[in-house]
Amino acid sequence: MNDTATLTAEQFGVTRFDLPDSGRWTELVRGKVVTLAPPEPDHGTIVLNLGKEFAGYFQRHRVGYACFDLGLTLSRSPDTVRFPAVSLFLGHVDFAESDRDITDSIPDLVVEVGSSPVRRRTMSDRVTELLAMGVRQVWVIDPAARSVDVLESTRPREHLLAARVLESANLLPGFGMQVEDLFVEPSWWK
Repeated sequence: MNDTATLTAEQFGVTRFDLPDSGRWTELVRGKVVTLAPPEPDHGTIVLNLGKEFAGYFQRHRVGYACFDLGLTLSRSPDTVRFPAVSLFLGHVDFAESDRDITDSIPDLVVEVGSSPVRRRTMSDRVTELLAMGVRQVWVIDPAARSVDVLESTRPREHLLAARVLESANLLPGFGMQVEDLFVEPSWWK
């Protein structure tokens, strides 16, 4: 393919696995393949801790499910596909997105982790694209600052430091975890 050609989300989905590392650290931005650096080590700890909390919440409440590293088609013509750490689907058919690599479905809540220099540099664009797509809430976790920003299109940004509780009363009633618990390595991990 020449340098000026652009890919659609569907073409990217088919050819992605032919890229280095099977396309694991790539996204499609305005039709062009962008290679990201692998995430820093804190990324795995954060996703593991969030995954455990979400699993417990969804087992108790049966209101949705989480997908990890699911490609979201954020815009078309030219297409943009991003892979946030976590996408939550509430009130949808259970696990409808689980077997997909890329989807056009709109999650209710997305978790982004600023776990590489490129992700940190592009975070503002990522959040803007997610909210424009119709995502109701975005959590941006900053491993360096050990903080979380909660963003919605209809409310001001909320900045949570380690001692605060991460919750979403309107989307996940009854869910809550200390921000500092996002960054704790499990004892068996060491």
